[in-house]
Amino acid sequence: MEAFVSFVNDLVWSKPLVYGLLITGILFSLLMRFFQVRHFKEMIRLMFQGEKSPTGISSFQAIAVSLAGRVGTGNIVGVSTAIFIGGPGAVFWMWATAFLGASSAFIESTLGQIYKREIKGQYRGGPAYYIEAGIKGKVGKIYAIIFALVTILSVGLLLPGVQSNAIASSMKNAFGVNQWVIAIVLALLLILIIFGGIKSIANVATAVVPFMAIIYIGLAVVIICLNISEVPALISMIFKSAFGAEAAFGGIIGAMIEIGVKRGLYSNEAGQGTGPHAAAAAEVSHPAKQGLVQAFSVYVDTLFVCTATALMILMSGTFNTTDGTTNSDGTPHLIKDNGIYVEAADGSKDVSGTAMYAQAGIDKAFSGGDYTFSPEFSGFGSYFIAFALFFFAFTTILAYYYIAETNVSYIFPGRGQKIWINVVRIALVLATVYGTLKTADLAWMMGDLGVGLMAWLNIIAIWILHKPALKALKDFERQKKAKGSGQYAIYKPDPNEVPTATFWHEDYPKRLKEYNIEE
Repeated sequence: MEAFVSFVNDLVWSKPLVYGLLITGILFSLLMRFFQVRHFKEMIRLMFQGEKSPTGISSFQAIAVSLAGRVGTGNIVGVSTAIFIGGPGAVFWMWATAFLGASSAFIESTLGQIYKREIKGQYRGGPAYYIEAGIKGKVGKIYAIIFALVTILSVGLLLPGVQSNAIASSMKNAFGVNQWVIAIVLALLLILIIFGGIKSIANVATAVVPFMAIIYIGLAVVIICLNISEVPALISMIFKSAFGAEAAFGGIIGAMIEIGVKRGLYSNEAGQGTGPHAAAAAEVSHPAKQGLVQAFSVYVDTLFVCTATALMILMSGTFNTTDGTTNSDGTPHLIKDNGIYVEAADGSKDVSGTAMYAQAGIDKAFSGGDYTFSPEFSGFGSYFIAFALFFFAFTTILAYYYIAETNVSYIFPGRGQKIWINVVRIALVLATVYGTLKTADLAWMMGDLGVGLMAWLNIIAIWILHKPALKALKDFERQKKAKGSGQYAIYKPDPNEVPTATFWHEDYPKRLKEYNIEE
């Protein structure tokens, strides 16, 4: 099983996808004149704008659900793994992926809003919806169904195991909790929440995600302040390593870029096609508003949370790097030999255990200089990482469920919808339980496969359909300039260019009346 998944994974995550994601981000950024810098303040303002309705959720709830999906295991274990394999320079390529990926996040989330539908009292949207509406005809319908099926498979079966495996591993390391206990607790919590639908998931995400992210980033700031003298050297090491100028890491620049981009995408999900599902559920007067909010969520995920993890790891001094080859005894060939890697009792190497590097940074910061790292040591760092992973990873699983439900609703819009939604609920719970028990290597490979398949399908789609999103941004900027604020910007789609944006064709006259504006 592992050999087969590894083989398919290598095909999916080939160089065309890795560098294609970077090129896509660069070109979209150029086309939008680096909006991610120009509209930074507007992103923050729009995030807290309180538009909501019985049909849709607010922008803040939408970004909370989106961040629930983005901020997860990838922000701790993923960063640790990236540094483990690619060295400190991988952090730079995660930053680059986030900055450029914000443009992909804007395009896909704005498209999600443009082509959203109101179904049974709530907004539904995402790549499957905009692929069908934008490409049209049999080709568009078949493409949309393929994306929906791949997404259900990925977020419903492949990806939950990565999150639950990290929760089980960290809880066992910190508190010695049996994996079966974690599996049962996760299953019960999921059942209690996911049967409440998007409103229930949004309420949990709104309460948990901002709270946990603030605490996590806050602790990182404290650690950085306690070790402020080391920060310049660490930043220098990241940049030198990224471009092969650091002697210890100079020979692995290709692996560094690939693992940085892969882990960056796994963490922030920009261009992958998950963000548009939550974006489409938001109540806004203009699609570009939600596009800007979702672009900012990429910053929160990678530039804030992932950077916090990276600095804690690098400050610990416990990380090491492998060039991907093995020694004669099967152990990784290390580029840097003064670190550790996690070894299980049977001799297998557990890359997900690199989360220990993050906890090592926390423990070292509070040790008063008297610190020696040991995989068996459980201090404050291990407890904190265990709790952080639990909340981050659990809310990510909730977001996965909502995405799966949205795509089930797309494929089965009729009477059988409720039955299939319940099937997906059960499947996701079982996948989560299974993920707490299987090997970490297989969990990560299956997760990477799911992310890669979705990314391929969505990146092709947004290149085909990106023009309405670009025009929506220009229209928003025009209205913002004319009115002095984007608060009352109203979207009026051109019926000749986007005839299938039926929601907005009906919504425009209602908005004019609501805002008391004469056309």
